[in-house]
Amino acid sequence: MDVSMSFSQDMDNEYEKLIRRMNPPRVVIDNDSCKKATVIRVDSANEYGILLEVVQILTDLNLTISKAYISSDGGWFMDVFNVTDQDGNKVTDEVVLDYIQKSLGPEACFSTSMRSVGVIPSTDSTVIELTGCDRPGLLSELSAVLNHLKCSVLSAEVWTHNTRAAAVMQVTDDLTGCGISDPERLSRIKNLLRNVLKGSNTPREAKTVVSQGEVHTDRRLHQMMFEDRDYEQTVVDDDSSIQDERQRPDVCVDNWLDKDYSVVTVRCKDRPKLLFDTVCTLTDMQYVVFHGSVDTEGTEAYQEYYVRHIDGSPVKSEAEKQRVIQCLEAAIKRRVSEGLKLELCTTDRVGLLSNVTRIFRENSLTVTRAEVKTKGGKALNTFYVSDASGYSIDAKTIDSIRQTIGQTILKVKNNPQEQQQRQKSPSHDSPTRFLFGGLFKSKSFVNFGLVRSYS
Repeated sequence: MDVSMSFSQDMDNEYEKLIRRMNPPRVVIDNDSCKKATVIRVDSANEYGILLEVVQILTDLNLTISKAYISSDGGWFMDVFNVTDQDGNKVTDEVVLDYIQKSLGPEACFSTSMRSVGVIPSTDSTVIELTGCDRPGLLSELSAVLNHLKCSVLSAEVWTHNTRAAAVMQVTDDLTGCGISDPERLSRIKNLLRNVLKGSNTPREAKTVVSQGEVHTDRRLHQMMFEDRDYEQTVVDDDSSIQDERQRPDVCVDNWLDKDYSVVTVRCKDRPKLLFDTVCTLTDMQYVVFHGSVDTEGTEAYQEYYVRHIDGSPVKSEAEKQRVIQCLEAAIKRRVSEGLKLELCTTDRVGLLSNVTRIFRENSLTVTRAEVKTKGGKALNTFYVSDASGYSIDAKTIDSIRQTIGQTILKVKNNPQEQQQRQKSPSHDSPTRFLFGGLFKSKSFVNFGLVRSYS
């Protein structure tokens, strides 16, 4: 039986390779047809997950996708993306353009060998994944434990949403500068970190995973929080409920019975990596995007997807519909950077993250999101912080923290008073736009031109 299944899988793999050789991916990068963006067209044989891989590559290059047109019906994948760099300009860097060609073109193998810029190669380090209940000072406590265990944090990404927290950390041994391989030491690290995550009374289990493999940080954080069910509603006070409603994305799911599609529409404030977050979630929920359209108008983003479950069926029940809506809302809100943005740049040293987060905690600041990096002996860290009691941050508190850490080392990137200014979501004239409905009348692309954290 096992031999028969293995033979069948091998045959499927060989067939996929044959199709790929007969129909190699084709990438066209056009800097002439659009005045404001670089247009990237990708054509290839269709495979499950290929849309996410393409979006992931573009996102990892810090490119902003302002428009996108997606079609993957009939075994063929045809996508068009309008992209700009971080400054809103066309992409002209030859190194970036060459990377896109190699990663998406004939040399790429989407299902196995392709690796994105954001993937952490961890042969010389250890990757630690953490999920648990969020609370004030959590990041400070975790950092202190790692410092006590002689672990240096090379990089870390921390997300908080809906009273839950998740982190992916890349660490090395303080003395050797290499990954940690001793089973007993790894077991001790896992147990102590899990004890920290269990600090508050919660029915949900805290999880700690240690590995030596490769990991795409953003993808793993989405998967970890999805597995942790951060999309489930929690009981909050009235003020938090009103604030949450104002920031809530508008997600709708309707069935188009004539075509056996479910139409998923998303309207929310635009931000970097938004397309990656929604496509990643649909993929992890095992939905296939057959057609789609993405557009931005000012600060607002509009996304529309025609999807079926991997088993070929549209959304079957009201419960499934609500789950899709909740999961997409959570995916969008996880990366929303609430709070005051602080950037730290200094020479890296043992215990730096532990010391900085301790100072935050001692001044009643909680970290809602964090990105920690080391490059060339320098620590390049970004923290989003808010007052642990829910009040606006006093400017004197920030001045005191900067004096303690260093005025030139820690910089404020936005005004504390701006935290209280919440933008209300605009009213919408209909529950679904069906922006892409005209596709089925055409056969070509001719017309395409976080709940407050306690960490």
